[in-house]
Amino acid sequence: MVDDAQVEQFIRDGFVRIDDAFPREVADAARELLWRDTGCDPTLPSTWTRPVIRLGMYSQPPFVQAANTPVLHAAFDRLVGAGRWLPCRAMGTFPVRFPSAVDPGDAGWHVDVSFDHEKPDFFDWRANVTSKGRALLMLFLFSDVGEDDAPTRIRVGSHQDIARRLAPAGEAGMTLRELAADGFAVSLDRSQALATGQAGTVYLCHPFLVHSAQPHHGARPRFMAQPPLLPREPLSLTRAPSDTSPVEAAIRQALASIG
Repeated sequence: MVDDAQVEQFIRDGFVRIDDAFPREVADAARELLWRDTGCDPTLPSTWTRPVIRLGMYSQPPFVQAANTPVLHAAFDRLVGAGRWLPCRAMGTFPVRFPSAVDPGDAGWHVDVSFDHEKPDFFDWRANVTSKGRALLMLFLFSDVGEDDAPTRIRVGSHQDIARRLAPAGEAGMTLRELAADGFAVSLDRSQALATGQAGTVYLCHPFLVHSAQPHHGARPRFMAQPPLLPREPLSLTRAPSDTSPVEAAIRQALASIG
């Protein structure tokens, strides 16, 4: 269960780590399918010739099982609100990162924008202050991830900066191109955390959290997915305090500090 201290951490820092969110054997079964699709041999590092291989959507049983454990469902209820989220039926894409001295070319700071996905250029996709189309950003570790294994970098508390940046744009929000125009300088001074952990660990993150990939300097490939938790109903910044979710409360707190 996500306890009160973790809720406070989520509102303040923009993320909470859930250990043993899904069983290791589920991660092992999923990783077997992913290895097959990479075209690489897990026993032969000589076949690991690219720094990153991006794999498509996955809806096979191990992936659905990983996203729908009682532990995670209880956490979703606590952070988003009971009945306000949709169960995950696919794990999304997998950027499988391999040990490599080659720059992966995709390690820039960013937020995951959440609507206008029909636009062909992903820099035209958008986010707004009520996080239309996304209730949480989630990082699912399907392999053990240490500090050298290309863990996702997180700017702690940066969700507050992005909320304040989005607020003037109202319902229309901003494109990723607009948000990234200054390299996310608004969060430059934030401390960093690394999304490390054992297979089965999940990081539940505020949708506005600024994060980044990084090169892999370890020994074994990293298998991690970043699916969204989709909202059943839109987030609201006008609910009564007793009915406000931690995702909404974090935005309201950020906006209250403007000026």
